[in-house]
Amino acid sequence: MSNFKIIALGGLIASTFSVAQAADGPWSLGAAALVTPNMYKGEQDRLYPVPMIGYEGESVYLRGLTAGYYLWNDQADKLSIITYFSPIFFRAKDSDSKSMRQLENRHATLMAGLSYVHNTQYGFLRTVLAGDTLGNSNGVTWDTAWLYRYNSDRLTMTPGIGITWSSENQNQYYYGISKSESQRSGLDSYDPESSWSPYVELSVNYKLTDSWNVFGMGRYVHLANEVTNSPMIDKEWTGILMTGITYSF
Repeated sequence: MSNFKIIALGGLIASTFSVAQAADGPWSLGAAALVTPNMYKGEQDRLYPVPMIGYEGESVYLRGLTAGYYLWNDQADKLSIITYFSPIFFRAKDSDSKSMRQLENRHATLMAGLSYVHNTQYGFLRTVLAGDTLGNSNGVTWDTAWLYRYNSDRLTMTPGIGITWSSENQNQYYYGISKSESQRSGLDSYDPESSWSPYVELSVNYKLTDSWNVFGMGRYVHLANEVTNSPMIDKEWTGILMTGITYSF
């Protein structure tokens, strides 16, 4: 897999599982296809296969790239410790841009933190605070959203609106350009601060049978100025579109 950018893909797959896994069994297996626009200069948009492996227990859950342990779990509130693989990276040799090929690589990492969901009759709050555990960026991200779930027979639709905060270290690692990199590449040096990027999303699930589900999920992100001002970036937005099928047992 190559070049997932500001989106915390683990969190996206986890939120998709919460809609897609609507059958009786605690386990689910499936596959999905994901497409995302590439924000870095000299990179092409690509299509990725994504395995969908899920387990929902009373204390532990597994949702694709995310694993969690509930500290509190009832109908209204769910607080958990989570860890997820964040495949955000930049590989300089893959770029079509000569100047971008002179930059240092940015590596994927393992994030860990807290997840909280609060359910009401008017919708639900979803928020995740996590930090880099491998010392690549030493960054922190906070993603929070309000969503509402519509159920109609076999169809479930969940629109939402949210915002993602990325710390200065997070942005510096993935979008900053050091003075030495600037001298090699000819790109201006860049030292971003923390940022806020709002987004809208929609998840859709359809139950083919009690065990089989087809689903789709999309998110549109308006990138913060701290990201778009980077000489590495040539887009003002990014997003994700994913569709797939799961079997629960």
